[in-house]
Amino acid sequence: MAASLIFVATGAAEAGAVTAGPRIVAFSGFSWAVKASTGAVGPGPNIFSDSPESVWVDAAGQLHLRITSRDGQWRAAEVILDHSLGYGTYRFTLASPAGRLDPSVVLGLFTWSDDPAYNHREIDIELARWGDATGPTNAQYAVQPYDHVGNVRTFVQPDTAPTTQEFTWAPHRVSFRSATAEGTTIAGWTYRGADVPRVGDERTRMNLWLDGGAPPTDGTEVEVVLSAFSFTAR
Repeated sequence: MAASLIFVATGAAEAGAVTAGPRIVAFSGFSWAVKASTGAVGPGPNIFSDSPESVWVDAAGQLHLRITSRDGQWRAAEVILDHSLGYGTYRFTLASPAGRLDPSVVLGLFTWSDDPAYNHREIDIELARWGDATGPTNAQYAVQPYDHVGNVRTFVQPDTAPTTQEFTWAPHRVSFRSATAEGTTIAGWTYRGADVPRVGDERTRMNLWLDGGAPPTDGTEVEVVLSAFSFTAR
């Protein structure tokens, strides 16, 4: 890994602080629980809010994730699919440009299981600078554990929209691809290492959070809009 690359596991342990009875939103034909916590939890750590100011679906069916500041506290946003999808292609369509996210901000598109088997079955697309405003890349693909040689590939996400971010999960490989609306490939990578997880009770998640819990460097709230999520079974 490059010295400038700092990684915080996207689905880090919740430490018992996640509230029960989550709010549910409907997006792209799926049901998603909105994560909420009473204190700082992973990733980050951050406080997660299920307020409609943090997560909502607009009249056009687009999902909004927003990092907010209320009562002197910064709050992150995350949604969790209500069931496992397993092997297949996971495609996320970004309606807003995400190539210039604040250096403290991470957009995660990933799978995660609360069971630690197979490294929590975590497969990640992350748009982030990990606190380094001058680093040469602003995005990465990862198959956990990230600190195994060859498990991370960084790339440059342009500040254009819309774009698609996707990965295809198969028994012995994970193939990633980022593309423009016209279908031009921005980046791609296929991982065939020993850490490809088996399917299990993982859930698809999307989150917008603060690396290390540090506020955005410019002190302003951050919003990302996704127009679609799709899954095609393998």
